Amino acid sequence: MITTSPKLLDRDLSILSFNERVLSLAQRQDYPLLERLKFLCIVASNLDEFFEVRMEAQLDAMQRNLKKGVVSIHSFNAVSEKAHAIINRQYAIFNDELMPALKQSGVDIIAGHERSDTQKKWVAKYFEDNVKPLLLPIALDRSHPFPLVASKALHFIVELAPEKPDSPQRINIIRVPRVLPRVIQLPNNGTNNQPSQQQFVTLTSIIAAHLPDLFGQKKILSYSQFRVTRHSDLALDEDDISDLPKALRQELAQRPFGEAVRLEVSQSCVAHLSDFLLAEFNLTPASLYPVQGPVNLGRLISLTGLAQGVDATGADLAFTPFKPVWPKQLKHDESFFTQLQQGDVLIHRPYESFDAVIKFLHEAVHDPKVLAIHQTIYRTGSDMRMLNLLQEAVRRGKEVLVVVEIKARFDEETNINWAESLEAIGAQIVYGMVGLKTHAKMLLVMRQEGKRIKRYAHVSTGNYNANTAKLYTDICMLTSNLTLTREIEYVFRHLTSQIALPRMQQLLVAPFNLQATMLRQIAAAKRACILGGKAKIVAKMNSLTDNVLVKALISAAQQGVTIDLVIRGACILPVDVPGVESRIRIRSIVGRFLEHSRIFYFEINHLNGQTSKRMWLSSADWMSRNMMRRVEIAWPILDEQMQTRVMQECLLPYLDDTEDAWVLTEEGKYKQLYAENIAEQNGSRKLSTQKTHIKTYTAQ
Repeated sequence: MITTSPKLLDRDLSILSFNERVLSLAQRQDYPLLERLKFLCIVASNLDEFFEVRMEAQLDAMQRNLKKGVVSIHSFNAVSEKAHAIINRQYAIFNDELMPALKQSGVDIIAGHERSDTQKKWVAKYFEDNVKPLLLPIALDRSHPFPLVASKALHFIVELAPEKPDSPQRINIIRVPRVLPRVIQLPNNGTNNQPSQQQFVTLTSIIAAHLPDLFGQKKILSYSQFRVTRHSDLALDEDDISDLPKALRQELAQRPFGEAVRLEVSQSCVAHLSDFLLAEFNLTPASLYPVQGPVNLGRLISLTGLAQGVDATGADLAFTPFKPVWPKQLKHDESFFTQLQQGDVLIHRPYESFDAVIKFLHEAVHDPKVLAIHQTIYRTGSDMRMLNLLQEAVRRGKEVLVVVEIKARFDEETNINWAESLEAIGAQIVYGMVGLKTHAKMLLVMRQEGKRIKRYAHVSTGNYNANTAKLYTDICMLTSNLTLTREIEYVFRHLTSQIALPRMQQLLVAPFNLQATMLRQIAAAKRACILGGKAKIVAKMNSLTDNVLVKALISAAQQGVTIDLVIRGACILPVDVPGVESRIRIRSIVGRFLEHSRIFYFEINHLNGQTSKRMWLSSADWMSRNMMRRVEIAWPILDEQMQTRVMQECLLPYLDDTEDAWVLTEEGKYKQLYAENIAEQNGSRKLSTQKTHIKTYTAQ
């Protein structure tokens, strides 16, 4: 038996636990119904990525008992059991709560047996005109082996009655084209005297109802939807590659056909068909996920865009669109460069607009005094404004350097396309560093001012992605600080030439001094408590899975340091360690927006009365990969008023929140404060942090 790695098992279970918390948003009675459905779909997408990235090592140990990562059969069973439980709960919420509630509100997905004669005629014509021409059943025989099935591609398996009593079973495989919409709205004919009813059908129900049309009305014994998920994490030996973009494109072509790790089928799938599919994909029954409803709930997110946002009574079915405000520290009609000479500017997204960053870049591109623009790119999204501006900067003769991380998981092709389009017109493109992902978010502008070049910079906890800037909470900063901007330039030089970084005064950079500095700060807090002083640490991040930092935090708490951690996702720090008692408090905030900012605050009150307060914002979580296998940055907030703002907006409200907060108990499980307060009905709940921010920024 392979040795179990508690760290790996704890990490995977913790990731699944986060999805349980997101799934609870689909049950929030105070959330609009379409938003609840959206969170259900988000969990489906999250689970897809979990299986694509995390499950291969677990499955490898269980199936072949070969060492690949430090996992065990016990580990696989624990992860598999939790994944099955989450998916079962997901479909229970879909069938028992959301679909009945949506139907009552006038949004109805009509199953085949529920359709009126008029609806059946419309669906039949839709199938004949739009679906049937794209469906090509493959009959399995000696001439037609089982087809190569791409990861997450939806298929039907159909068993036909044998033509002769002694003939073998006839199995057909039908691929559902991805180009077809998965949810289709029915014409509103005022059926059932409900002219306001919004009625829809799923593509799979249309295909299921017309399977006989594909087989000349031959008798169908059984059928099922199925979908296989494959391991999709790319494995590139960068030391043995001369052309990384070319090699990556070749790997991307093979990504959909990695090792199978999960098989989803309809709940009604007969055993011999599911066994047949398991054998084809070399999977054991533990990897089979029968579901009571549409296979791949994630594609139902299109319903949230098709359905109207109010029901027949005028009640909201979706959140009122939130419009970010312009950052209050910035004037619309004054140059960014002039304003930044007066001091740094923080932007708290999504409450304050990402458009300010676009406008900063726009001014830099069109300012004749700007000589050069350097930027890192990790995830960009579909908004092309930033790419267009960088292209315009090249056309205007500016020196444009873009460090593109083309190994950003599932965004590789988009980033390669960005890089090639910029390189084609003369921008200088660098593809990160060998063995490291460039995850730092930096934009550096160099401007001729008199006889010297003045630097201006933008640094951020989140990506240069206008789409996620509307949905993720992040903090970014615009600055002309001489030391900080010079050190950002050093990092760009290191990324392009691998010249060693000089000793930094302000900027922390992984994999060099970020983890070491955090350890020193934790040790200083611990030492102060040993000497009779007091110390506290408040940190907000997405994940905490770095064993070195976890051990340091536990040791500090055992000596009296008070530690408050706001960790949205995976966390392997146990809170029941002897000597820690209640000095480490861990909570997860899960609400309308995805918590994404990283903030590290250390306050030490020495016995002699001296107090030190230090704060950093960062692109890095406290994970081993962020500390040792990525280029990350953390920058200090030196201004006391700015520190206070970050505390008041981004830390303290999360520690008080009882609406969106989950607290990690000593039993290692998360307790939902909202549900607890609802049960008590004591009326003392505090408004969620995110609602408070929306209310505050809307009032500006």
